Amino acid sequence: MLDGTHDAGRRSFVASANGHDAFPVQNLPFGVFSPQGGTRRAGVAIGDMILDLDAVLAAGLLDGAAEDAAAAATGGALNAMLALGAGPRRALRARLSELLAEGSAEARRLSGMLHASADCALHLPARIGDYTDFYAGIQHATNVGALFRPDNPLLPNYKHVPIGYHGRASSVVPSGAPVRRPNGQRKPAAEAEPSFGPSRNLDYELELGLWIGPGNALGEPIPIGAAEGHVAGYCLLNDWSARDIQGWEYQPLGPFLAKNFCTTVSPWIVTPEALAPFRAAQAPRPQGDPRPMDYLWDERDQAGGALDLLLEVFLVTEGLRAKGLPAHRLSSGNARALYWTPAQLVAHHACGGCNLQPGDLFGTGTISTEGGDGLGSLLEITRGGRQPVALASGETRRFLEDGDEITLRATARRDGFATIGFGECRGAILPAP
Repeated sequence: MLDGTHDAGRRSFVASANGHDAFPVQNLPFGVFSPQGGTRRAGVAIGDMILDLDAVLAAGLLDGAAEDAAAAATGGALNAMLALGAGPRRALRARLSELLAEGSAEARRLSGMLHASADCALHLPARIGDYTDFYAGIQHATNVGALFRPDNPLLPNYKHVPIGYHGRASSVVPSGAPVRRPNGQRKPAAEAEPSFGPSRNLDYELELGLWIGPGNALGEPIPIGAAEGHVAGYCLLNDWSARDIQGWEYQPLGPFLAKNFCTTVSPWIVTPEALAPFRAAQAPRPQGDPRPMDYLWDERDQAGGALDLLLEVFLVTEGLRAKGLPAHRLSSGNARALYWTPAQLVAHHACGGCNLQPGDLFGTGTISTEGGDGLGSLLEITRGGRQPVALASGETRRFLEDGDEITLRATARRDGFATIGFGECRGAILPAP
């Protein structure tokens, strides 16, 4: 649904927003921030600034559905606003686009409600009741499977059912929070007995995050045709993974300590409305792949349910910092590589009657593309640690070392539209306790 908010010619009186690579006036993602010495408040990213949504509401600059959405966003978490669904959210975004536009009659009043992002703390945008991580990146699944099962990399169920597991909501943190290397049991093939200690093979995983909006009642599935309406927005997600711990513990029930120590998300909820120009058709399935079952199939979703997003991963090490060298780009791929659409993930999650709730978080699973440039984890890039990455500092990396910092970025570009982004999803590794 394209409208005036997507007009590439629209500019903002907030000077830093014009030409901003992530947060021009065409984006306007929602989040939670606190100014220096202040309490948590709802905010909107605009250029290098944050608009205080609580202050806009208090000033009486909103009415109708837009006012309802802003009122629901107060209190330091956006769950109630997410629960309202697309209508109020769309109305609020449209009104903010008018207020922040160049020539706005309210520019002077709004200027006092803007805070420099660099002077603010960013928080999780919602209270996360549940977190589910999927495995929807088929190239990642194929690459990882090939490391352990060269003759049969994908298990028989993969192309029939969206694979997922329930993660740990309490250890999801916003971008910039440190990541403590986990301890756990490890047993490499060369060692006769397991040992306990810090993970030796710490890795990142490049994913998109989905924020759930309106939920569903327990026992009532979400039809695939309605599933898109339950997605309130998107973020970047780094599903940090302790590969050595995972290799020992995951049989027969799947990930546990190897995943539950930390998950990092970018702090802004980029709305489906902002991403409307960057929708794409789901890639056709290769010849011979099964057609999704009826509860997962919707023609409209297949025609425009994917997202055309450039995804990048950058690594900074102590050696690169010491020599004043730039971050090393580990990966450059695209979100269109996902085998299942976001709507299919929602429909599958709820098909058995599971009740989703506003503020629940989904991870898509690691996104990798064919070829060596778009791999979403070090496990793939280094082929299980056997082919280390060489850095300009003279260092090499099989897996992440203490002091390393990983940054994920997502950018949406299309001719005729303003470029928008997600902001950073960043985390640096601290030594194990």
